Formats: sequence, C-alpha cells, structure tokens
Amino acid sequence: MNIGLALSGGGIKGAAHIGVIQALQEVGINANMVAGTSIGSIVAALYAMEYTPKEMVKLFNYFSKLIFKNSAMYTDPKGKRTLSIQAGGIYSGESIAMAVSEAGKYKGIKKLTDLKMPIAIPAVDINDSKKYVFTNMEKIDDTYLNKADIALAVRASSSYPGIFAPCIYNKHKFLDGGLLDNVPVDEVKKLGADKVIAVRFKLNKTAKTVGMRSTLNKGIDIMFNKIETEAVKKADYVLEIDTKNVNPFDFKQSNKCYKLGYEQTKAEINKIKDIILKEA
Repeated sequence: MNIGLALSGGGIKGAAHIGVIQALQEVGINANMVAGTSIGSIVAALYAMEYTPKEMVKLFNYFSKLIFKNSAMYTDPKGKRTLSIQAGGIYSGESIAMAVSEAGKYKGIKKLTDLKMPIAIPAVDINDSKKYVFTNMEKIDDTYLNKADIALAVRASSSYPGIFAPCIYNKHKFLDGGLLDNVPVDEVKKLGADKVIAVRFKLNKTAKTVGMRSTLNKGIDIMFNKIETEAVKKADYVLEIDTKNVNPFDFKQSNKCYKLGYEQTKAEINKIKDIILKEA
C-alpha cells in the first residue's frame, strides 16, 4: 500500500511537519511519496532525499538563519541584478535555493529526477494565474514540469508574495504555490498514493494584528484556510497542527514548531494507525 504525505505551507510553522514525520515513523508509518507547498516543499524535498527527521531539524536550524540575511537583490537567469523590491519582493529568495542545493549535494542529488521517491511541488505562475507542478514523475500535461533542479522547484513554491521575489524559470514567473494549492492532496494522489495524510495548520482566529506584516499574515492565513478546507476533504486523515501564536517568519521558533508537530501527532497516533494502516 502506498502512503502519501501532503504538507502545507506556513512559514516556519513548517518545522512541525518534521515532528509529524518523526511521530509517524516511530509507529511504522513510512510514507513512500510526498507533495509539499511552500515551506512544505522544503520538508518534502529533504524527506525525498532520505534525510532523517533529526537531520532535517538540524538543517532547518542552520539554514533558517540564512534566509533573511541574504542581500535584498534579485538575480534573473541572465545575470541582470535589480533591487528585489522592484522585482516583486523584499528578499530575493536565492538563499532558499542555496539551502536546498547544499542539502542535495550531500546526497548526490540535483535534479528532481535524481530522487527515488515520487514528489510533487506546486507553484503559481503570475503570468497566466495557473498552478504548475514540479515533479519527478511522467508529465500529465504542460502544467507539469519534470526537468528542473529540485532547488529551483522549492524556490518557486516558496516565493511568498511581497516577501520573496518571484522565481523566473523559462517563460514562467512563479509565486508561492499556496495561492492555489496550499495542501496538495490531489497531487500526492496523482503520484499513486492509496492513503493520504494531510498536514495543515490551525487558523488562530483570535490572533491580534499589529502593523503591516501581522495584518498581511493574518489575511493570507484566512485565504489559505478557505482553500485548504476544500482540498483536505480528499485526504484519508487530516492533521491540523496548532502552532499557537507562532509568527510564520520567526525562524527562532523552529524547534518549538517541531515539538508541537511531534506531540500533537503522538496524541492522535492510534486514530491515524486505524485509518492509514487499514487495508483499503
């Protein structure tokens, strides 16, 4: 039986995905295909590279310190450099690609097709407002891209509007995949999963908004929550992780989020086993 994981976006809250994977593996639930959006794509990539949860946490803590420290400059494929704010984001996002690329080098992985595990990573093209999916599987149609580097795929899916500049790839200009598919349940099903565990983050309805960033975060969280509600209906089990009042861009909270993901999955583990390990 093929078990798939659908991992949502949510900034540093995504470290909770690692805790979820740790708790699942401890009881013998090992997903053999994965789809992830935004920060979920980073975890999905590391998981498909066969990093252990403990290794993933270390990588998160190391690379998260670098994400907002890169120069606020954007570089397009032709080498032209412009202020990133003019290119559509405060930060270039290049450090995201660098982090994934470095993790891949250690495993001898560069292209999506170098991965043994089926993977899908959604992104949204701002030029035509369509969802595209980076994958290592056979193309379903022209919206599926299977020749890219894994670092570029993650960079594209993680281009949070206004924060990171769009990712340019061929004729495309990609923004965060969460705009259209924040919990890619459909995509992991297309990979061949018989049972799907979806992981999303609980909407904090009472969180206070002070200033531009928190207001933007809350607004986008509400939008994503509405989109996710429909998507997760197709999952066999939905884990809704409560990350309390964690700011999605507070990368000092990664260990806290990991623990919340682990503890809350352990609390539901018997229900998960009953549903996921039961033969279809």
